[in-house]
Amino acid sequence: MQTTENADPAELAKFSDLAHRWWDMESEFRPLHQINPLRLGWIEGLVPIQGKRVLDIGCGGGILADSMARRGAQVLGIDLATKALKVAQLHALEAGTQGVEYREVSAETLALEEPGGFDVVTCMEMLEHVPDPASVVRACSTLVKPGGHVFFSTINRNAKAFLFAVVGAEYVLNLLPRGTHEYAKFIKPSELAGYCRSTGLALSQTRGMEYNPLTRHYWLSGDTSVNYMLATQKT
Repeated sequence: MQTTENADPAELAKFSDLAHRWWDMESEFRPLHQINPLRLGWIEGLVPIQGKRVLDIGCGGGILADSMARRGAQVLGIDLATKALKVAQLHALEAGTQGVEYREVSAETLALEEPGGFDVVTCMEMLEHVPDPASVVRACSTLVKPGGHVFFSTINRNAKAFLFAVVGAEYVLNLLPRGTHEYAKFIKPSELAGYCRSTGLALSQTRGMEYNPLTRHYWLSGDTSVNYMLATQKT
């Protein structure tokens, strides 16, 4: 497992520049706030997280980590974007959120420190922003206990995904800042499933996430052609 930082400096700078807007519900991060109840509900529908030790990789400003702590989990959020982590820590203090802490450390480095240290690992909207996503998946497998669960979400790589996630979301609807995503970094479900199988993570469920720009409504479905989530379990 690599120990050098598996991160793109340009990606870290991109999210650091927007860090102060993480908890602004009408900012560039509005989509993350809108989909958070969906992904949290999906996770909890597969594994109760209350009382569990949970790791959120690529936590950013702490939207998912904070909500999991409020459900009774003991959560560690990690990221390499310093400013985003400071925002997450400040929000936890201001909101009085118990059971959540944040560290500036890579998944690979933490895997060397705490193998098998977590009941549940989440890695959401992060794999498409790193140079080596397979390395992150290996770290997730190392970090979770045998029988534990790892959840991923990312974006498929095909013409429809380019049209919806890049052209539509960034240039037409302005849901995200232009340049948020690079099409070449998108990951097909078959590729992600392959990374998981090679590290001892068995695929248990796949879900798609869709969006109606007219109603501004998100929902989960069986359509994984654009945004999708994978649930896995450590064998």
